[in-house]
Amino acid sequence: MESEVNMSCIGCLSHAPNQSSLTAQSASAGVTTALASVLIFTIVVDILGNLLVILSVFRNKKLRNAGNIFVVSLSVADIVVAVYPYPLALMAIFHNDWTMGDMHCQVSGFIMGLSVIGSIFNITAIAINRYCYICHSLQYDRLYSIKNTCCYLCLTWLLTTLATVPNFFVGSLQYDPRIFSCTFAQTVSSYYTISVVVIHFLVPLSVVSFCYLRIWVLVIQVKHRVKPDNKQKIKPSDLRNFLTMFVVFVLFAVCWGPLNFIGLAVAINPAKVAPNIPEWLLSQATSWLTSTVASML
Repeated sequence: MESEVNMSCIGCLSHAPNQSSLTAQSASAGVTTALASVLIFTIVVDILGNLLVILSVFRNKKLRNAGNIFVVSLSVADIVVAVYPYPLALMAIFHNDWTMGDMHCQVSGFIMGLSVIGSIFNITAIAINRYCYICHSLQYDRLYSIKNTCCYLCLTWLLTTLATVPNFFVGSLQYDPRIFSCTFAQTVSSYYTISVVVIHFLVPLSVVSFCYLRIWVLVIQVKHRVKPDNKQKIKPSDLRNFLTMFVVFVLFAVCWGPLNFIGLAVAINPAKVAPNIPEWLLSQATSWLTSTVASML
């Protein structure tokens, strides 16, 4: 009797893994298809949308100003990631593995870092520019002369490069099978991950929040004439531009926030948090969409 029970249990166990493996394969196939669809959509819209932004600025004399130089720079950062790292990630999705070798992995991860950090720093530069233009309009022409603006732009990309290069020394650019990309590995160094999240995300987020908060305060004061002697006027076109870039900032924070906070949690308690991160990351899919949505605006 005991042997019959044991045999029946063994039979049950032998069928259980097959059923669960089929379910897992089905779920994995569904996630892979969804990721591939999101990525293809992102690549197409990202390239076309940002090219339109760049062409619009260069073809329209009214748009050729100091502030829009950073908008063009932001579009370039978005296009760069769409023409190299994203297609390689798409190939990894189709092969269900990274087949392009270590060199492409390192270069792809580096360019991905340049694009992401470059986008963050350019969004910060745009916010500072809008803050100076609206809140300090009398000093704006002096602060943002052609020469100064070019210096600010070079400084933005210099800081971006300096922020990305340390990844080579830390060895944090690795292939992550959950997102089919070579990217920043959050578990390599807790201190480095915390530094990256704070310096590359939280500090720029604070600066941009300060700039846009001050602009909102001024807009409300002008609208309701809180100060009787306030002669400050805001053009409707300036307000529209401000609102557009504010929406881009909010979308960027919402899309990239989850990935950064996951990285912060992993860095603080890697042994407990890292194993609980799911095999696929919705936060990565939302981060892919950031440049697409920004270009559409």
